[in-house]
Formats: sequence, structure tokens, C-alpha cells
Amino acid sequence: MVHFVGAGSGAVDLITVRGAKLLGEADVVIYAGSLVNPELLNYCKEDCEIHNSAKMTLEQVIDVIKNAENAGKTTVRLHTGDSSIYGAVREQFDELDKLDIEYDVCPGVSAFCGAASALKAEYTLPDVSQTVIITRTAGRTPVPERESIKDLAAQQSPMVMGLSNS
Repeated sequence: MVHFVGAGSGAVDLITVRGAKLLGEADVVIYAGSLVNPELLNYCKEDCEIHNSAKMTLEQVIDVIKNAENAGKTTVRLHTGDSSIYGAVREQFDELDKLDIEYDVCPGVSAFCGAASALKAEYTLPDVSQTVIITRTAGRTPVPERESIKDLAAQQSPMVMGLSNS
């Protein structure tokens, strides 16, 4: 079994209880080393096999997962924030589906939630706004033309800007 776990927005104690438990039970952990706080690996058991995916290809990540599955091991794929927002997980899901490897997703605390907490802010207020726009500017990954910052700003709703890949 593969568990995709959202690591939270950076602070070690912002991982979910479920995410920490899954890390503690994993035989193999593949973490996004360029983005995930490495202190989260302290939740792992001593004999856990740990891989930093920062310099791995998709194929290499899938090979580690396949080998773990063939050995009857449990894998955690540890991603930053919450994988449902800019998580880059779809291509991994597609490959695991092709291989009939079972997986699930454990949500994490997204950076936009962490930012609001740090600022003591609320994105939605009665009679002000009940909509939040989560977006980013174009970088290596393009943004559809209909989602230009100017067009989204015309909505006059709070806008959360994620980091763009350059």
C-alpha cells in the first residue's frame, strides 16, 4: 500500500495526526527533499528506508514503490502542503493505476491555511466575501489564458498566490 501524505506548510507540528502515524508505520518513505521539512523524518521508525525524491525521476520513484510493493512493504510518498493543490501527484497516480498498485491520500495543511493562521486572518467574512481564489502566475507550468491575474482580480474576491516554478 502507498500512502500519499501531505507534509503540511513547513512546521513539523503542522502535519496531521494521521500523516505522522502513517510516517511512523512506513517501511519506505519517499519525500520531496527540496520542499519538505526534513525534521518530519523523525516520525519514521529506525529501520525505515528513506529516499529523497528531489533528484529522482518519476520512473525512479515508481521503481522504489514497485520494489517495496513486491517486498510487501508499506510506502509513504511525502509531499509538501496538501497534495490536492499544486501537488504534482497526478502522474504518480496514473502510473500506480497502470500497475494496479493500491494507494490513498492523507491531506495536509496547505500553505494558504498556514499563512492565514500566521497572519491571524480570515479569507471569508459575512457580507465581504464567501469566495477564495487560489492561483499562481505562469512559470515552467503555464496558466490557462482565462485564468490571468487581471481576470481573476476582477472578481474582487480574496486571492491566494502560490509560488510559481520558474
